[in-house]
Amino acid sequence: MSKPRVLIVDDNAMNIAIAQFVLLAAKFEVDTAADGAQAIQKAASFRPDLILMDIQMPGKDGLEVTRELKADPATRHICIVAFTAFAMQGDEARMRAAGCDGYLSKPIDVKQFGSQVLACLAASRTPRAV
Repeated sequence: MSKPRVLIVDDNAMNIAIAQFVLLAAKFEVDTAADGAQAIQKAASFRPDLILMDIQMPGKDGLEVTRELKADPATRHICIVAFTAFAMQGDEARMRAAGCDGYLSKPIDVKQFGSQVLACLAASRTPRAV
């Protein structure tokens, strides 16, 4: 079985470093992007199974990038998980309305993060009743 491929999109180098370290230790294949434009390019070239999408970034924010990726037939299948410190009432619904398949809050719990990402990936692969 191949390693799950995760693209971490965040404009904060420390957030990327911690998430990348934990996911590599959990046997994920990981790539990173520091902004929305890089995220779109890497989604096409790296072909991740899951994208951890920071919501607040300069330029294109994470919701705009999510909408763009979900509108493209080549990338719409990728599971996109909002990866954010936003925790206000209604934020998760707003993120899901933009196309996010899940939500993980920052700061991460390093002991649980790998299994949380796996759970998001598994949930995205489970067929939904219509």
